[in-house]
This record gives sequence, C-alpha cells and structure tokens, in this order.
Amino acid sequence: MPGYRDLARDREFRALVLAHVVSVAGDQFARVALTVHVYHRTASAGLTALTYALTFLPDLIGGPLLSGLADRFARKKVMVTADLVRAALLLFMAIPGLPLWALASLVVAVQLAGAPHGAARAALLPHILPDARYPMGQAVLSTLTQAAQVAGFLTGGALVAWLGPGPVLVLDAVTFWISALLVTTWLLDRPAPRRAHVRAWPTDLAGGTRLVWGDRRLRALLALACVSGFYIVGEALAVPYAAQLAAGPAGVGLIFGAYAAGAAAGMLALAHLDERLQARLMPWLAIAACAVLVPAALRPGLVVSVGLFALSGAASAYHLVANTRFVRAVPDESRGQAFGLAVTALRVSQGVGVALAGVAAETVAVHRVVAAAGALGVLAAGGAAVLWWLSDASRSAGSSPSDGSSRSGERGGRWRRHG
Repeated sequence: MPGYRDLARDREFRALVLAHVVSVAGDQFARVALTVHVYHRTASAGLTALTYALTFLPDLIGGPLLSGLADRFARKKVMVTADLVRAALLLFMAIPGLPLWALASLVVAVQLAGAPHGAARAALLPHILPDARYPMGQAVLSTLTQAAQVAGFLTGGALVAWLGPGPVLVLDAVTFWISALLVTTWLLDRPAPRRAHVRAWPTDLAGGTRLVWGDRRLRALLALACVSGFYIVGEALAVPYAAQLAAGPAGVGLIFGAYAAGAAAGMLALAHLDERLQARLMPWLAIAACAVLVPAALRPGLVVSVGLFALSGAASAYHLVANTRFVRAVPDESRGQAFGLAVTALRVSQGVGVALAGVAAETVAVHRVVAAAGALGVLAAGGAAVLWWLSDASRSAGSSPSDGSSRSGERGGRWRRHG
C-alpha cells in the first residue's frame, strides 16, 4: 500500500495541495472579515447570517452552469483563470465605504468564479493520483484543507481586530495570485478531457443530472452531504453567538476554527480505517454531527461551546468518505459536471439553512437556534442514512462491490451516446 512519502514525492500533488491550502486560508480571512464588517455596520444577526449564506447560494447557478467548464477546457487553465478572476474581485471588495448591496454582489461573483475551479481540481486529482494513492491523497487534501481553515479563521479574527476588514480582503486576493502561480508552474499541461465544445450546454447539464439522479447510491451520498445545511448553523451564527458570550472577534475565530480543527482531526482518524468500516460509519457520523449541537440549548460558555462545535466538525469528516466514493463512481469525461451538481446541492442546502437560521435568530436567542438546527438535523440525517442503507443493501443483494461504479460508467456512456 502507498504511504504518505509516496504522495510527498509527487510534484503535481504537492503543488495542487499547496495552492489549495493557501487560497483556503485566505478565504477564511475574508469570511471572518465580511461577517464582522456586516455585524458592526448593522448589529443584525439576520443580515450577518444572510451575508454568510451568500458564500453558498451562488452555487445554485455556478454549480450546474459553470462546473461543466472543467469538462470543456483544459482543467489547469480553468483553475488559473478562476484564481485570477477571484483575486481581482476581492480587490474591489476591499474598497472603503462600499455599499452593502455592492459588497453582496461581489461576494456572489467570487463564489461563481470558484465553481469551475473546484470542479477542475476534483476532476484532476484522479489523473494526478490514478492508482491506489487516490483515496489517501483525497484524505490528505481534505485534512489539510481543514487545517488551513483553522489557521485562517484563528488568524483572520486577529487580523480583522488589528487591521480591519479591508486589508484582510487584500490578503485574500494575494492568496489567489499565489495559487495561480503554483498551478501554472508545477501542474502538467493536459488537454480537455473530450471535445465537449461541440455539445450544447443544456445537453451536458441534462446528461449530468440524469447520471447523478439515476444512481441510487449517488442520490444517497448527496442526501448525506446536504445534512451539512443543519450543523453549519453554528458556524454561520458565530458572530452573534460570540457577541452573546461577550467574546469579541477572537471568539468568532475560535468558533470558526473549532469546526475546522474538529474536521481535520476527524479526517485523520477516518482516513486510517478500512474502506468498508468507513462506509458503515458514514451515516452515523452524519447523525452525530447534528446531535452534538443540541446541548447548546443550555447556553454553555465559550469553552464548552467551542468543544461542541469541534465535535460536530469531527463527525462531519464523513464527507471525506462521501466525496471519495462519489468522484470514483463518475466517469472522467462527466466528472466536472457531476461534481458541480453535487456541490450545488450541498451549497444550496447550506445556504438555505444559514438563511433560515439567520431569520430565526432575529427573534429567538442564538443558542436556541443552534440547538434547534441540531435537532432537526438529526431527523434529516436519519432519513439520509436510511437511503444509504437501502442503496447499499440493494447493491449487496444484486451485484458485486465493484458493479456500482461500472454501472455508473455505463449509464454515463448511454447518455453521452444518445444525449
């Protein structure tokens, strides 16, 4: 079996990981800066949560319509272009005195530009690690992403308190320039995966939708991913939650960082388990990610609250298993579009959950909103778990363990031939 040293020796993988980690850390700077900025200007928990939700909702459009670019053009060029566009938009966001409507519009534009970048990165990874190293590489990438979020959130809170929101947004723009430079320098030039430019966009979109929706296991994996729309509420309400505890911007960074630190630890632990055990644990972890937030109803202090959020983040590591299984089950020439559709479902669930929580927090105490979201999430995760168990039982009864991915490829082939 390959080890971490094998991954560390791969130049492309190192560059891909470093570029992603740098930009992720910068994004957390910006996320803290934006939420603190809006809360200071409006003193509204609802508007603060809605601003946070804007970092997810654009995927409703960007996921289906823009992720397909990763199947139409060379994926390296897609990543570099997206990085440069986001860097330019962030510089505009840093302009002092920008109206809230303009700030919100730029947030949406930044997220739209990120959709094809994420799809291209996910589609490239199986080519960079085409063998047994792929699951381990996915685990390393996900774990380091969470570690970057921890560093970004903790550092972001301190930077916002020291410099203010504007300079922190400029720092985020710099991270995208660094990412573009790393990708340009170290990733190999690969052609587009197929001559998709001869196909109409609606045809690609419809075919990708049929591919995802036509597989019971892919539907179950999407349902489990969408559970994050419930447990993310604690992170989305971090600013008013910290204000309720008189914790200030440093407390905001701690709450944000707790989720990411817990997820990083959870992924490290989960990555060392047998794949079959990972699959068995996945639905239970989805339930646990929500259940641990229910004690927030007792209004614990900052230390206990951070501990609860860290446990929720650790349980959310089940996304590592769901992501790996999803990407491997989809054929390469459709991987960008399918991944974009999956991210759309994930982000929309998160955005809607955050927006509804923000509205509720206008009239209900923040800690009670977090607890209620956790309780509702347990019910939703239970339903998603049932879907997974039914799909897994159906596969075990009717096919060998490897048949599922091949059927996905055959199904993808049918819609490509007749689409």
